[in-house]
Amino acid sequence: MQKQTVFHSRLLPFVLLIPQVTIVLIFFYWPAAQAVWQSFLLQDAFGLSTTFVAFENYIELLHQPEYFDAIVRTFAFSAAIGGASLSIALLLAVMADKPLRGVTIYRTLLIWPYAVAPAIAGVLWIFMLHPSLGVLARGLRAMGIDWNPLLNGNHAVILVVMAATWKQISYNFLFFLAGLQAIPKSVLEAAAIDGAKPMRRFWTVTFPLLTPTIFFLIVVNVVYAFFDTFGIIDAMTGGGPAKATETLVYKVYLDGLLGGNLGSSAAQSVILMVIVIALTAIQFRYIERKVTY
Repeated sequence: MQKQTVFHSRLLPFVLLIPQVTIVLIFFYWPAAQAVWQSFLLQDAFGLSTTFVAFENYIELLHQPEYFDAIVRTFAFSAAIGGASLSIALLLAVMADKPLRGVTIYRTLLIWPYAVAPAIAGVLWIFMLHPSLGVLARGLRAMGIDWNPLLNGNHAVILVVMAATWKQISYNFLFFLAGLQAIPKSVLEAAAIDGAKPMRRFWTVTFPLLTPTIFFLIVVNVVYAFFDTFGIIDAMTGGGPAKATETLVYKVYLDGLLGGNLGSSAAQSVILMVIVIALTAIQFRYIERKVTY
């Protein structure tokens, strides 16, 4: 017999929802509404004078070629970080799902990097690949590679992508491992009895059953690449060299906090929010069709 929760008062469910709704309104919708209103204003850095300029901040922003460069750069970062972190995490999860000796230790070590703060992850990688102090950078120079992310924009991009990917692998690995363990062993055994080899079993049985997890992680990784890489970029490159690693979220910080252009910064944050919402909607509209539940 299935147990059901019965509320004797019609007001009780709404009272229980009040704390969560209050938190969402105060910490999510209120700041978002303030950002939208701020984007219509022209304000000095000290807040002494404010002028309503309507859509002037958006028009000025969309006439800046460097802003479109930042959009393209952010999409490239998102694709590189998401693709690399998902692929590596899936490979590690498949290997860790096997009955190996000490597999619990391996799984624990693979999850640990997720506990590292983004800024700390950036510092760790810059220590390893700093052109003059990094241990790995010395090895690259020994092989004849002139590695210098402080001056070479391509090297800086590669460094940031590697650090951000390493930081996100643990999160993806955890969900992939849970998804693999949820697949019934009887299904895989039936495929093996039918003569399907390991690779064929993976692509025809395991991978389709993992599509709900993959879809969820794609959405999460897009949000991570757009927003949570700020700490890594700030700690490693500061958006340089020559704006090679300046993404949309970091440009909001540079123009608003450091540049003092609060109206333009607010307009950028609104556009960034719209882009992420649109990407999420597109993923639910088209990618979810291929998900096997």
